[in-house]
Amino acid sequence: MEDQEIIELYWKRSEKAISATEEKYGGYCYAIAYRILQNDEDAQECVNDAYFSAWRAIPPGRPEKLQAFLGKLVRNTSLNRRKESHAQKRGEGQIPLALSELEECIPAVTRVEEYGESAELTNAIERFLYAQTQPKRNIFIRRYWYLSPIRELAKEYGMSQSKIKSLLFRMRKELKTHLEKEDFLL
Repeated sequence: MEDQEIIELYWKRSEKAISATEEKYGGYCYAIAYRILQNDEDAQECVNDAYFSAWRAIPPGRPEKLQAFLGKLVRNTSLNRRKESHAQKRGEGQIPLALSELEECIPAVTRVEEYGESAELTNAIERFLYAQTQPKRNIFIRRYWYLSPIRELAKEYGMSQSKIKSLLFRMRKELKTHLEKEDFLL
């Protein structure tokens, strides 16, 4: 089923909207939640919570990209669940580590959250990422959106861990410069 058809089901308040969403994006949503939580039951519960959030948000909203919309909902739900549980060792410490890496180009986590909803920041980051080669863009997204560990990225892309760290370091510096040129206060 196409995304617009699924969105129409939400607008009609048809319960088929949730099952269609699960069928098309269930694996995608679960993968995001599991990467953050490292627990099957918590991940499934967060996916269900994200579907409920989608049910409440559509209508009145009408997302342009359903996959991105769902990904954001499940990621935020999972991060909140993880924060509430105070389980520092879950997820191999990837969340605090990845966020601390980003502090170099976006100094405070509160700033990231502050700008997180901002369409301008989103567009500026997208412009930066789409100016990169596809492998670099994918590595950056996998690290900072999906919170993939460095060793996993190194294995998948056939690079050493130090090469991945170096690449990410340079990209963060470039992103900081890019955001400063776009007049974001860092």
